[in-house]
Amino acid sequence: MPEFTLRKTMLFIEEIHHDGGPAAASPRRRAAIVALVKNPFAGTYAEDLQSAMDDLKPLGLMMTDRLIEAMGGIEGIDGYGKAGLVGERGELEHTALWHVPGGYAMRARLGEAKAIVPSAMKVGGVGTRIDVPLGHINAAYVRSHFDAMEVGVPDGPKADELLFALAMTRGPRIHNRMGGLSVSEVKGEDGLR
Repeated sequence: MPEFTLRKTMLFIEEIHHDGGPAAASPRRRAAIVALVKNPFAGTYAEDLQSAMDDLKPLGLMMTDRLIEAMGGIEGIDGYGKAGLVGERGELEHTALWHVPGGYAMRARLGEAKAIVPSAMKVGGVGTRIDVPLGHINAAYVRSHFDAMEVGVPDGPKADELLFALAMTRGPRIHNRMGGLSVSEVKGEDGLR
């Protein structure tokens, strides 16, 4: 069983009141949490990586719980996304370890979430930042919720570390007006519409 020793976490919270137009009736809240962990696969090639995803599930749940708390509770959370960043001694496939634990944790805590959890992966050194893609939790075609939130930490990921990120939102982009499927039209049956 590989060990993903946790070095640190960071929370990012934004409240967006306007984006050049009139102030919104209520601000849009976006929040993200990142965790820096030891990459047990750094500097080696391991054929079997999938079994290690289960080892990361507790981290995903802990991060999700802290993120929901930062959002002020579960009520109204309607967007999410995840990302992974690996240091130089790792490989891009190591970030894919986050697909199940990150997505599983948010789905488990948010309940009826049907849409795929948008994801981004990247290799980078200390101070590298990554955009966490965001989408609606029940329907991938809701354009008003297409967004991204940039995260990173000044001292990671080190060459033998992984940075895992989760993000959630409440509400559409401020001043969204690009049409497409509206939240009121979501059926939430297949995760698409």
